[in-house]
Amino acid sequence: MTDYELPPLPYDYDALEPHLSEQVLTWHHDTHHQGYVNGWNAAEETLAANREDGDFSSSAGAIRSVTHNGSGHVLHELFWQNMSPEGGDEPTGALADRIAEDFGSYEAWKGEFEAAASAAGGWALLVYDSFSNQLRNVVVDKHDQGALWGSHPLLALDVWEHSYYHDYGPARGDFVDNFFEVVDWTEPADRYERVVEAFE
Repeated sequence: MTDYELPPLPYDYDALEPHLSEQVLTWHHDTHHQGYVNGWNAAEETLAANREDGDFSSSAGAIRSVTHNGSGHVLHELFWQNMSPEGGDEPTGALADRIAEDFGSYEAWKGEFEAAASAAGGWALLVYDSFSNQLRNVVVDKHDQGALWGSHPLLALDVWEHSYYHDYGPARGDFVDNFFEVVDWTEPADRYERVVEAFE
């Protein structure tokens, strides 16, 4: 059985200031993200024990815990990776071309993404939908409600209150604006090229 571990942040805890504070990154990474890792491991242990014992009375809850905590872990890894102190630019290359093709322009994509972020009870995601062969913005509540089968996340924005409330209070829109000051499109662009190569 795989034992999932919390990876370190790819930058110092204060590296994204003033847009995201050292305190928020410390709490968010070390407490919240670690909690999803712990929850995933615990759920996998429960499922393994139930299979061995032949007692599946707690298996449904553990399965739900895998999807909730596992998705939380995966999306947080992506969230940390698609930000950096050198971020703030617009995408370039193949991903920029595809955004313009599928949304009409970068500005149209960004407006729709911000609308997703304002409505989400968890995450706003830019995904590649391999079924329809196009990019989409999706609103994902919690970590796993609203995801689209066959889609592959490229850019993730966490809008749970623990992501921003200490810094911005209820002004989620200000947090979203400042997210774009630290977005590093290198990782989303690399993910896009890998997934398109696999599916097109």
